[in-house]
Amino acid sequence: MDALHPRLLVRDFAAAFRFYDAVLPELIGASRTRGDVQGPYASWDVGAQGAVMLFDRAAMAAVVGTADLSAEPPAAQDAAMLVSRVEDVDAGYRLCLAHGARPVVPPTDRPDWGPTMRTAHLRDPEGTLIELQSY
Repeated sequence: MDALHPRLLVRDFAAAFRFYDAVLPELIGASRTRGDVQGPYASWDVGAQGAVMLFDRAAMAAVVGTADLSAEPPAAQDAAMLVSRVEDVDAGYRLCLAHGARPVVPPTDRPDWGPTMRTAHLRDPEGTLIELQSY
């Protein structure tokens, strides 16, 4: 049973799919369990647990009755981010950049967050904030 997992609603399904399909296996050991680049849905699991799902934003808007609203949110601070513990923050950061992520904050030691904490922050092709961390 999947207790709780993120489902990202994306504008450019193909770009988001290519990014996550390329980085999730190496980054967190996830394997794709459903979907392909054509969408509108794809999912990746770690073991028997859901890790990340993608769903076409326009398709979901049609389901929930918001298709007439703008797909462009107003400028604001991030309301959510994906956080993943990884073995090597630097390697994970390079992997994500190589597959289209945009850099936000390079790998940085964060002793004020924990004595061995190291993080990096990026944005996926849709702009979703991602934190890679090791401790």
